[in-house]
Amino acid sequence: MSKIKYQNRDSRLETSGKIVGFYEREFYCLSNFSSFAVRWKGWLWPTSEHAYQASRFFGKNQRIVEKISRAMSADAALKIAQKELGDDFNKYRERDLKNMEEIVRHKLQQNPYVMHKLLQTGKRKIIEDSPKDSFWGWGPKKNGKNELGKIWMKLREEIK
Repeated sequence: MSKIKYQNRDSRLETSGKIVGFYEREFYCLSNFSSFAVRWKGWLWPTSEHAYQASRFFGKNQRIVEKISRAMSADAALKIAQKELGDDFNKYRERDLKNMEEIVRHKLQQNPYVMHKLLQTGKRKIIEDSPKDSFWGWGPKKNGKNELGKIWMKLREEIK
């Protein structure tokens, strides 16, 4: 069986099969940008990215929460939060880990396909192999914190 060559792939992405990368390919459903709705905190969010970005404004600015809930895409939700938070956008990521885990847990529980794909990862390391984000993923040098991958691996262990 020959290896498929991906002409339009980002050459910075890991494709060896040694890890389960989920940055825009087979396990993309593990990404917060994937189109799996999640009910969380009494709202139905189009994606877990919407829920996460809105969580940063709960109890602070309801207008922004509502604006993010109506964003047409995960990317648009992200951009709203970036604009509103400005220089403070990355400041609270460590604090936000609890919210992220809770949102991802709800996504997993509410979407059987996501559960199926998570179980397919077996015992392999799960990495958000984003070439951009060194906190939630591994970043451009592949040495980032991979906090989102760690959350998925924790949830996988809990359901086994």
